[in-house]
Amino acid sequence: MRALYFAWVRERIGKAEEELAPPAEVATIGDMIDWLKTRGEEYAYAFENGRSIRAAIDRTHVKHDAPISGAREIAFFPPMTGG
Repeated sequence: MRALYFAWVRERIGKAEEELAPPAEVATIGDMIDWLKTRGEEYAYAFENGRSIRAAIDRTHVKHDAPISGAREIAFFPPMTGG
């Protein structure tokens, strides 16, 4: 699956997108965030406050308990702010 990173998530990881093959036990967005944190210092920094990270599966916003099975694309971005 393709992972897309936006705004400061992208800046902290140092890339806008990548192809990922998470292990079978990674079943939800929350699991994916926890797994990504283990991939290196830059990922740990980007996802240090994982609950604040928003996600979309195939361009549909989802909650952290959403299953990732069959996803072609998962996007991660910080919370939106208005002003």
